[in-house]
Amino acid sequence: MRRLQNKLARAALPASFAAMSSLPEKFPGVTVLTKANVYFDGKVVSHSVLFGDGTKKTLGLIYPGSYHFGTGAPERMEIVAGACRVTLDGQTAARDYAAGQTFDVPGKSGFTIAVAGGLCEYICSFLG
Repeated sequence: MRRLQNKLARAALPASFAAMSSLPEKFPGVTVLTKANVYFDGKVVSHSVLFGDGTKKTLGLIYPGSYHFGTGAPERMEIVAGACRVTLDGQTAARDYAAGQTFDVPGKSGFTIAVAGGLCEYICSFLG
């Protein structure tokens, strides 16, 4: 019965949530730094993940609130769980993102990210 309920629940999701399966569930063969990156008095926390090819990602979570981040290099934010509203620097329109969706932030720029409730979990990839 539980399997049928899960299957029905997945079938009822909007098409935009189907992309969730493209998000990685794990990163094999990496180094994870144990020291957390803590921002805004602990309301945003991440850990750095270093790959053998020299690339870096951070895995983190955001508590409810609104926070502004600056970027040095271009970044790609993948929302793993929860939801957020993002306004890129230089733009006035905010856009909503949910689990399975991504947004890119140009280098030497920034963005404001707001979480209304619950937690927003993310993967941040540094592209440059």
